[in-house]
Order: sequence, then C-alpha cells, then structure tokens
Amino acid sequence: MAQPAFAPSAEPPRPSRDPLLQPLRIKGLLRRNRIMSTSHASTHDEEGLPGERYQRYHEEKAKGGLALTMFGGSSMVSPDSSWGGGQVDVSSDRVLPYLREFSERIHRHGAAIMCQISHLGRRADAMSWNWLPTLGPSRVRETRHRNFPREMDRGDIDRVIRDYAAAALRCKEGGLDGVETVTGGHLIGQFLSPRTNLRSDGFGGSPANRARFGLMVHEAIREAVGDDWLVGIRFVVDEDIEDGIGFDDCLELARLFEAAGHIDFFNCIFGRMDTDLALAEHNMPGMSQPLAPFLKPVGAFKRETRLPVFHAARIPDLATARHAIAENLLDMVAMTRAHMADPQIVNKLMRGEADRIRPCVGASYCMYKKTHCIHNPASGREQFLPQIVERAAAPGRKVVVIGGGPGGLEAARVSAERGHRVVLFEAGARLGGQLLTAVRATWRRDLIAIVDWRQAELDRLGVEVRLNRWAEADDVLAERPDAVIVATGGIPDTGWVEGAEHCISVWDVLADAGRAKDEIIVYDGTGRHEAVSCALHLAEQGRDVQFVTIDDNVALEMEYSARVVYRKRFAQNGVRTTLDHQLVRVHPAGNRLIATFRHELTREETELTATQVVVERGTLPVDDLYHALRDRSANRGVTDIDALLAGRPQLASPPTGGAFELHRIGDAVTSRNVHGAIYDALRLCSVM
Repeated sequence: MAQPAFAPSAEPPRPSRDPLLQPLRIKGLLRRNRIMSTSHASTHDEEGLPGERYQRYHEEKAKGGLALTMFGGSSMVSPDSSWGGGQVDVSSDRVLPYLREFSERIHRHGAAIMCQISHLGRRADAMSWNWLPTLGPSRVRETRHRNFPREMDRGDIDRVIRDYAAAALRCKEGGLDGVETVTGGHLIGQFLSPRTNLRSDGFGGSPANRARFGLMVHEAIREAVGDDWLVGIRFVVDEDIEDGIGFDDCLELARLFEAAGHIDFFNCIFGRMDTDLALAEHNMPGMSQPLAPFLKPVGAFKRETRLPVFHAARIPDLATARHAIAENLLDMVAMTRAHMADPQIVNKLMRGEADRIRPCVGASYCMYKKTHCIHNPASGREQFLPQIVERAAAPGRKVVVIGGGPGGLEAARVSAERGHRVVLFEAGARLGGQLLTAVRATWRRDLIAIVDWRQAELDRLGVEVRLNRWAEADDVLAERPDAVIVATGGIPDTGWVEGAEHCISVWDVLADAGRAKDEIIVYDGTGRHEAVSCALHLAEQGRDVQFVTIDDNVALEMEYSARVVYRKRFAQNGVRTTLDHQLVRVHPAGNRLIATFRHELTREETELTATQVVVERGTLPVDDLYHALRDRSANRGVTDIDALLAGRPQLASPPTGGAFELHRIGDAVTSRNVHGAIYDALRLCSVM
C-alpha cells in the first residue's frame, strides 16, 4: 500500500504521550492535537451570515483547546440549495467580511477553522428562501424534505460546479484553512447512489459515471484554490440499505476520488439521511444507540486509504476517542456534541482534569433547540452566558439552595464557583430530583450523568450538602442567608381529571415497578419524555399498553430523533396509539377501569378499558417554602426579568442587616424541563 500523503509533525515531540494530544500535519496545516468538532447547522446565522453569535459559539471550542472546528453544516453554494434557513450562505461575496472576522477569531486561539460547503440537491426546499425548484440527478423525491426535484441537465451541472469552486475560493479568501464537501444525502451523494441516480448518460450507470459529477466538482475547487489549501469530503462508507451503495461500493468510489488527487482527507459518515429514522440512527445517533456505533466500519475504511480519516458519531468520551486514535482507526476524532456539553475538553485533559469534563449524555436536545445542550445552557448563548464561571468581585455571600434536582445542583455549583458559601438542603436520600425517576425508563439512563457531574463538582467546591432534610422557613433563616434559591421542583399534576383517585402517575410506575399491572392505558397530556418513556418501559416489560395523547403526534415536544425512535419502538413492542384525544374521566367497572376520552377535533367521546390508568400532565410547583419566605426577603421573592435577561445582578447592591434575596427556579415556578431549570440557575447565579 502507498505511504500516507500526510505525516505526524516534524516539530519537537510534545511532553504528553496521550494519543489525543499528538500533533498532526496535513499539507501545510499543523493541527495541535487529534480532537475536532465537525460542521453542523447551528441555526445561529443572521440571514445566512455567520455573525458574532455564530462565531462566539465556535470560539469557545478554540479557547478550549481543540485542533479544528468546522462550521457551516450544509452551507449553500447556490441560491437553490436552501432548506429554508439556518444555513451559512457562501454563494455570494457578502459572506467574505464575516469569514475574515471568523477565521481571525479562531486562529487567535491556535485552532484551525474549516467550512462545509454543499449543494443540497433534492434536500432543498422549493417553497422557502428563494422559492427556486429543487434539482437532483433524477426525479426521485426524498421522504424527509419532501420536494420533487427536476432532473439536472448539463447546464445545471456546469453551473453548480462553478458555484462550488466560487464558494471554496471565498472560503480561502476569507482566511479559512480549508473546506469539505458532502456526499451522503446531498447532491454529490445523490449522484453516487443508484437509489437516487437513475440516469443513463455519462453521469449515471457505472460507478465511474456516478462519481463523475463529484470528481468534476473537486477538480474545479482545486483549480480555484490551488494545491496548498485543504479540501476534503464528508464521505459515506456504507448506505446500509439493499438498493444503496454498500461498503465495497463506497470503497470503490473513494478510490476514484483519491486517485484523482484533488482531496486531502475523508471525513467518514455511515448510512443515510433521507428519513428522520436514518438521521437519528445513522448520522446523529443519540442515547438510544451504543457509543461509537460506526467506528468499526470507518476503521476498516481507513485501512484501505492513504488519506487521513476523520469521523464523528456519538464519540462523547475521551476513552472512546483515545481508543480510536491509538488503534489507528482514525487520524482525527470528532467530539462535536461533546463540545456543546463542554468546550473545555482539551484544556481539562491537558491539565489532568479529565474527570471534570461535563459529559455529553446523548440526549439530542441540541438537535431540538439547536446547539443548546440539555445541561450546558451557555452553549449557543456565549454572548451573554459564561462557559467558565468567574469568581465574584465580592465573594463570600451565604447562599442557601433548597432542592437537589438539576436546577438546585446548578445553582449551588455556580454560586460556589463565584466564591460564595453554599448550603444545599435536599429532602431525599439522594441528589437528582425528578431525574432519579426519569432514568429508570428504557434508554434514558445516561441522563444520570447530569446529576453525577454536578455532585462531583459540589464535592470539589466544598458545598455543604444536607440530605434527608425537609427544609422549613426556620431552617433557612437559621443559616443567616444572603440569598435563597428555591429549587424544590414539582409533584405530578393528576387532580384535573374526574376520577383522579383511580389513576396513578408516571412517577408512581417508574419509582415502583411492582405497581404496574398487566393492561395499562398511558395518557400523555404534555408531549414530553415522561409518558412515552414510561409507556415504552412498560411495554418492554411485557405489559399490554395503550398510549393516548392529546397531541396530533407522539412525543410532540421532543427533538425529531427521539420522536422517531419512540415511534419505532412503540411499533416493535406493540404499543397501540390513539392521537388527538383528551382524558375526561375515569371510573371503575368491577376489577377494571373505564377511561373516557374526548376527540380534540370532533368532540366525540370514546371509552377504553384497562386494569390501570397512568396519567401525565406536567407538575404542580412545590412552593410552600417559597411563599413562607417571600415577605421576609428583601425583594419579596420577585425575580427582576429585565435584569435576568440583561445579565445584571438582581439587586443593585447585596442586602444587609440580615436581609436576603429570594428566587425560585425550574419546576418550583411551573412545569418545565431539565434545560429550563439549569438555565434559570446559571443566568441567575452567575451574576450573584
């Protein structure tokens, strides 16, 4: 086999022998380690331009020590390559000043920066942005994006090739270190796959013909940018479907691109992206999938190429990343979502603080509320929230936190980082709040890391944690607090339904598996994880489950990846689903229960029977302590929303003479979610 076209740097070796911290040179670009973040559509653009918010999000990763950050997932090279917003537009020169500012910002911290440029082909949206018809190699509709493309003629092909070259040149003129294109479900990949390329001319049929468009694109890019600038390709190693391109086919196509000499690396992906399920299980696997599910086929691909290989797909931890590099499965390991959870990964590794890295739990919340990590609310909000909490100008205040769920833990952590003296009261025997119940359900168990990481941080910071302590007003006042944060959470809201005494909550079932009977109706009035995860958990245990929701789809409030995984597993486990129905009443009939539902559209009533009815409609605040303390607080328990949004302290000066400020967060205010509770805590306490 030919020798690699790249080599480790000839620079003096670094002191560390950690495979992840070894430098790598590709052409003239020296990368300071083997950790990167791949391009993704963050939706932080400003009408297609990567402004300050977009740049600050990536800058935190550069500050954190990674070698390379890629941006611009699906950046559009042509006006007819938009899916309606959220992409960077590199199709005109208006992007140039933004690219120059962006590259300077990233290079300032010693990291490299690249952009993904692409034409979406049939994945574009013909009824948004420029309202231009979609196009593709053939008239084959994509299930997910739904447009019918017109078949490209030679004029279309030549135009798009020119657009790719012009976009790449703009990226070079903008000071970037390189670009990558995309195969997969994008236009180049649509030409490569016989599933989407039905042509009989010189661009269809044989592998060489199907590769011709992509080869011409990269030849034009190379002519535009020269030989000394990096050009790579995000390349599918296996479509994993009968009528698609398998591993051997992809390897044959890869050899054509490698032999042409116009690309410098492969950034490998697996599977397809033309359905929600394909995206959830292949391109962006979450906690329903095992760690690094495609590392083995990517490693096999690497053995057959002389070019560097990158890869991203649920590699959230350093042990997996280190294995990938040490075993020569990859040359650069991408920890993209892991950097949303903690952009300081490399710095912590270099300082010997790897155990302090905030873990990515694979919740995929970042795909629902773009780049907003479920337990790092600063990601995507770097303009006004700190990734590293700074010590207060006047540390030493006494902060009392009531409640040891995610919000209370974050409030205690941030307050302690600010240098304050913190006491946390928790009524239960363990920290974690509602998450202790949530992690009992099916594939959501990894969420416990949200609690474990914060508990370890509180130990490090010396926070006094008092378990099994139901705090009353006198207990709080005895601490002589300067600030009190009430994070007491909520309890299941069940009293709204007639016959509530015959029902039990999701919490009841998950907390005590022995309470579950054989035939169960699970009613979902929220569209969140609680009811669907409970229903699936029961079905996987062999129960007969009927799932009824008020919404027009299952798991309406979740990211698409969770929605489709739940629907798939409902089907696999025989969960019967009824949509658009509200629970009205429940009454017993012998040893069974009759549940009456009203159709949300027709108002007709339907009865279902079972031996048990499990209901979920959010929580009611546990706020007795908050109300008991309000009149004794300096701010009467009022959180100044204007100050909160502006990132200002709640009070112009800290209260004195035994007075204290009082706030409540998370479900102690109203029924919300983990991210909301942690976000409350961070923005409130980071300026306290």
